[in-house]
Amino acid sequence: MKVAILAGGLGTRLREETEFKPKPMVEVGGRPILWHIMQGYAAHGVTDFVVCLGYKGHVIRDYFVNYHTRNCDLTISLGSNETTLHNKHNELDWRVTLAETGDKTQTGARLKRILKYIDGNQFMATYGDGVSDVDVDELLESHRRSGKLATVTAVRPSSRFGELLLDNGLVSTFYEKPQVSNSWVNGGFFVFEKEAFDLIERDEDTLERDLLIRLAERGELSVYQHNGFWQCMDTLRESELLNKMWESGDAPWMKAGTRRALATAK
Repeated sequence: MKVAILAGGLGTRLREETEFKPKPMVEVGGRPILWHIMQGYAAHGVTDFVVCLGYKGHVIRDYFVNYHTRNCDLTISLGSNETTLHNKHNELDWRVTLAETGDKTQTGARLKRILKYIDGNQFMATYGDGVSDVDVDELLESHRRSGKLATVTAVRPSSRFGELLLDNGLVSTFYEKPQVSNSWVNGGFFVFEKEAFDLIERDEDTLERDLLIRLAERGELSVYQHNGFWQCMDTLRESELLNKMWESGDAPWMKAGTRRALATAK
């Protein structure tokens, strides 16, 4: 099973970081959020990735081309230019395809462009700017039971503001960034059948405003409801929030595989 990761957008709402690198390369705990997303899948044994490149894609290329030297101790013989790696990272079984999908291509068309790298008829997909503790095994099983062309993960996001419960002019209860209880939103963890992309016609077709709507109108979009943790990284504030969670050691997306990888990196 392959996972396509959308990593080509401009990330304009996080301009403080994305002026010089694509948003998936913005770091959380010293590693790109792209790495955290991939670790989430790897914790479920899914380690075959297709990264859809666009804006400043060369930064992502350089990261993976030099992955060994970035993540291992090494000795370089300056005379012969031989390099000896002294330790190994935990991502040895990862397979990463870096696919150029164009600077201005929209999300739906980006995924259609990488179908040539997908074996079989089914694949998973996600955005390159959000982390979650979603159980991808359950997501995949839910999709297969539905018999539909696509499945989207629905999540309940946290409010940007603290919630007050009032009683007689006093605050009786205060909730800091509570979960929005009655609203489900697109959490960005998908399973697709290749046939779904027959509905993508132009480079301007988006995943959200075109493909998902067309699938829903045809009764071909099922939903997997995730009640656990989910957090996107659209703004500097959200980047800082994720870094604080990571530094506290209480990052909800931090599965066992991620913990081991972090320990190896130290």
